[in-house]
Amino acid sequence: MGCTLCNTNIESDRPEMLGTYDWLNDLPDTSYESNIVEIRFKGTRKEFFRNEDGIRLKRDELVVVACSPGHDVGAVSLTGKLAELQFKRKVKKPDRHEWNKIYRKATPSDVIKWEEAKARENKVMIRARQMSNELNLNMKIGDVEFRGDNTKAIFYYIADERVDFRELIRKYAWEFSIKIEMMQIGARQEAGRIGAVGSCGRSLCCSTWRTDFTSVTTDAAIKQGLSPNAEKMTGHCGKLKCCLTYELDQYLEALEDFPNELLSIETDKGIARHFKTDILQKKIMYKLEHSEGRIFVLDLEDVKKFLNMNKRGEKPSIEGFADQGQKEENMMSVGNWDQQTLPTKPAASKIRSKSHRLAKNSNFAGPDSFSGQKPIV
Repeated sequence: MGCTLCNTNIESDRPEMLGTYDWLNDLPDTSYESNIVEIRFKGTRKEFFRNEDGIRLKRDELVVVACSPGHDVGAVSLTGKLAELQFKRKVKKPDRHEWNKIYRKATPSDVIKWEEAKARENKVMIRARQMSNELNLNMKIGDVEFRGDNTKAIFYYIADERVDFRELIRKYAWEFSIKIEMMQIGARQEAGRIGAVGSCGRSLCCSTWRTDFTSVTTDAAIKQGLSPNAEKMTGHCGKLKCCLTYELDQYLEALEDFPNELLSIETDKGIARHFKTDILQKKIMYKLEHSEGRIFVLDLEDVKKFLNMNKRGEKPSIEGFADQGQKEENMMSVGNWDQQTLPTKPAASKIRSKSHRLAKNSNFAGPDSFSGQKPIV
């Protein structure tokens, strides 16, 4: 039996995503091409280090790295060429990046000290909240992260405005006998650090694999025909769910085939008005006026054909489509066919270009980005 301490993995801080595939498992080792290594710490915090001594490292291996001051313990997330590409993608100014080195692989004594530091975090966080309330500061301590050497702690806090916490830092340093660093975060970062289970039944994306926060607007939900229910569209952080952007490009691409406006169709049974739309399946439901609300479903190509027939003064027959509409109505609930007004093509292309710009700029964090206010004692 091997030593259990050597098998300790930082992944225990982050719940696994069920049913996901490890895309990095089959990739060849490229650590000889670059000495840049991406190290993962508590939550979603990741930093880049230099493997100057050429230590043979594997993913999820615990290592001891240099930090200011002292040292910390983290897990290897990327090595070699992949780490270099990730560094170029995330770091805007590589020339000004302050490099630290990897000391060694974590020994059992390093792991023991690191575990002792982690065990203090919850108690320190509770006491820190009590002390901030005693000083009547308009802030909330969201999380506490100890360094691996147990000599320094980062206090993550949320505040709507600038807070004068100089007295609070002095009390923290006296109470906990450690070096203090205050880091302001937003609601989305707090949800990612604390973690929870989303409405999909899985762990939050921001607490498992997502490290970048892009701006999410209500237009992303509208263009996908989602219900404008604020309770369903907001996540645990109180802001719009990040997953609203995951399929947005597919919907925008499908919308390019739709006409600028879905007009009413004049049929042999009367006027049919647009009722609901399924964008991905490219099916449109129409309701007949003065016919007890009869509903029928048309494919997008049929809609275009019928509109062209109306322009020529012809009235298409919908006998074969009315029965199909009744079947579709019985099979599909109203929640899957949300009534909406399709956007014009200029609006769709504008949103699409915006989504591509956000995808390229992975460092964009929106209004919840770090404030940079980091006084250190």
